[in-house]
Amino acid sequence: MDVSVVVPLLNEEKNIPILYDELTQTLQKTGLNYEILFVDDGSSDCSLEILENLQQFDSRICLISLRKNFGQTAAMSAGFDMANGDIIIAMDADLQNDPADIPMLLAKINEGADMVTGWRYNRQDPFFSRKLPSKIANRIISFATGVHLHDYGCTLKAFRREVIKTIKLYGEMHRFIPAIASAMGVSIAEVKVNHRPRRFGTSKYGISRTLRVILDLITVKFLLNYATRPIHVFGTFGFVSGSLGGLLAIVLTVQRQLYGVPLSDRPLLLLAVLLIFVGVQFVTIGLVAEMLARTYHESQDKPTYYIRKIIRKD
Repeated sequence: MDVSVVVPLLNEEKNIPILYDELTQTLQKTGLNYEILFVDDGSSDCSLEILENLQQFDSRICLISLRKNFGQTAAMSAGFDMANGDIIIAMDADLQNDPADIPMLLAKINEGADMVTGWRYNRQDPFFSRKLPSKIANRIISFATGVHLHDYGCTLKAFRREVIKTIKLYGEMHRFIPAIASAMGVSIAEVKVNHRPRRFGTSKYGISRTLRVILDLITVKFLLNYATRPIHVFGTFGFVSGSLGGLLAIVLTVQRQLYGVPLSDRPLLLLAVLLIFVGVQFVTIGLVAEMLARTYHESQDKPTYYIRKIIRKD
């Protein structure tokens, strides 16, 4: 199988037939062997029935129906797990991603990129509720992860099979795939793609996701920088806290012994003790996290490195 297209969807009954026609027309022109994996994430409309009817006439459709609504990240992960193509493409089912951009993504992969992510350059969404929060989020994510992209939220992406198959997605981390993949040393390209206004249905996104994005960003930042050395982050906080507490304790001791300053009514004494105990706790958490990290990698025989290729001479 050359190409697998993964399409997670939720209540997109009016969009599915149009998307299917556009996808098949584009993919047939490439001359590649392909499959389309529709992942129904617990739709309550007729989406599943429409997909079942389409599958009766096209064996290249793989239909994955989840038992309930698990969220877009879980739906994408299910599609990635079932995909058989050498190149795996993800896109939305709401018709805002244009299937006509797929050949451009494939061309970038053929040029040597391991991952190609779309940039909705002329985004057709409301400014204050969608575009402005997205711009702010993209700046923050790029700064925090060190992977500078214009549009982390664009679902339209293409991956080499060996890249996406090694990435496990949790929570709502599908938007952080480029940042997670960067830890593997993959090459990432970004291309401008067409973005169309939604024709049918309602958006599943909203500003309420902002908090969850921030929390997931904290997780990704930790995984990228400290997943194999958690003592470095917890130990640093512990050392700083313990040092400040110790310094305060020394100052208070000097004041009490040399100048007879009473300590019973001074909040700084309690603060010094608190900082020392917090420092000890952070260091202890770091040691426990180190043991968990080692157990995680060693119990699953999971390497702490990724190999691009091996060259040997006999």
